[in-house]
Amino acid sequence: MHPGGAKLLEQYAGMDATTDFFELHRKDVLTKYENLRVGRLEGAQEGLLPADAISPVPFADPPAFQGGNSPYYSESHRTMQKSVRGFIGREIAPTAIKMDLAGKYPTPEFKKLLAMNGLLVTRMGPGPWLKESQKLGVKLPEGCDPDNFNYFHEAIVHQELARMGTPGFLDGCGGGYLISCPCVMNFGSDAMKATLGRELLVGDKISCLAISEPFAGSDVSAVRTTAEKTADGKHFIVNGVKKWITEGMTADVFVTAVRTGGKGHAGMSLLVVERQDGLDTTQIKTTYSTSAGTSLVLMEDLKVPVENLLGKEGDGFRLIMYNFNHERWMIVQNLLGLARSAFADALMWAKQRKVFGKPLVGQPVIRNKLANSAAVLESTWAYLEAVTFDMCLAKGGPLNPRMAGPIAMLKYQATRSCWQIADDTVQIMGGRGITKTGMGAKVENFKNFAKYAAVYGGSEEIMADLAIKQALKNFPDTVSAKL
Repeated sequence: MHPGGAKLLEQYAGMDATTDFFELHRKDVLTKYENLRVGRLEGAQEGLLPADAISPVPFADPPAFQGGNSPYYSESHRTMQKSVRGFIGREIAPTAIKMDLAGKYPTPEFKKLLAMNGLLVTRMGPGPWLKESQKLGVKLPEGCDPDNFNYFHEAIVHQELARMGTPGFLDGCGGGYLISCPCVMNFGSDAMKATLGRELLVGDKISCLAISEPFAGSDVSAVRTTAEKTADGKHFIVNGVKKWITEGMTADVFVTAVRTGGKGHAGMSLLVVERQDGLDTTQIKTTYSTSAGTSLVLMEDLKVPVENLLGKEGDGFRLIMYNFNHERWMIVQNLLGLARSAFADALMWAKQRKVFGKPLVGQPVIRNKLANSAAVLESTWAYLEAVTFDMCLAKGGPLNPRMAGPIAMLKYQATRSCWQIADDTVQIMGGRGITKTGMGAKVENFKNFAKYAAVYGGSEEIMADLAIKQALKNFPDTVSAKL
């Protein structure tokens, strides 16, 4: 039965209810219910687009995919985008939307589906893991050639997943894995990569990054979790508390910042800790969906083999910083992908919603909000593409120390811009923009994630300060630099 009751249906029986229908429902309602019979009038316009289609709605896809000229994308990027969008629309989005709203964790089977179809490894960026995963049976998306794979290919996967509008569930499907698995693949021993590394690549095990603590957030060097060697030197005994650990509730492996020496940077190490007795995780409820599995992690007298050390003892801070650039760039990809999707929803709503006898977009104040949001979205998008291009050519990509400043500034600009877009789109959607279901669901989720992204991976203030401090390191002490 229709949720509005039989009487409502009787009022519309035999009438054209198109306008009223689309003021109350998203178009996916037409395909959501199996027992709903949907017909088309002869001569009517085409219905829903295929799952892999580029949207005809202005700003709903990047300019390069809506007819704009761009030097960044080849035919392989377009082929991959079409392949990934189609797969997500058919196999991923329906489950993601339901589970994000319900706050349920992605199942091991669901994560395995992502892994075996290349939607985990392609988000790790260019590297030997692409060919390695193929040897293990992972099917990479069409258009994905490991020899020619670059950061724009990776960006497409992030953006296509982000446009689902389920940031909590998306972080539960790799938010922790994607910032920890690369540590194993980059810094682990050959033996570790041949065992744990392979299990991670095919999704048999899922990892997370355990850095933050109650006393150590942006100040990474303040971690208090300890790892003390046993008398025989064969194990570390790990004790401590980690907090706000994305994907911690479902992870099998915790790439953990520990203190093996004295205070400060030099006393830190990075250690792979597998889930075991004495390691307990508790859900932390944050701004977005509990599907992310954000957790408090208690570690009490955990026995960890010394072979699980990543890199050298005392080298942990450097390895953590080495990993941060890609994480921050990835956060921007997710944030702007969702921003574009939320903005498109607000634009469509403004076009179809009738107020005071005309479409909402007919009000100058609404067009002004749309213009403000479109301007900051596209300018920040151009900045993102420029930084991504720099990553493609820089030695080591985002791991190049020179990239720390530009990526930090990019993240700062993206979170500031998206806070404005969130404000505009919520106001355009009205009550629907603060409702978790229905027409404004993506806008509501985006509004929450915009502030979330301004904190995790490095707060806005830290990002801005880092960018300027790095720039000042290269400030010349010459007459040419005098006012």
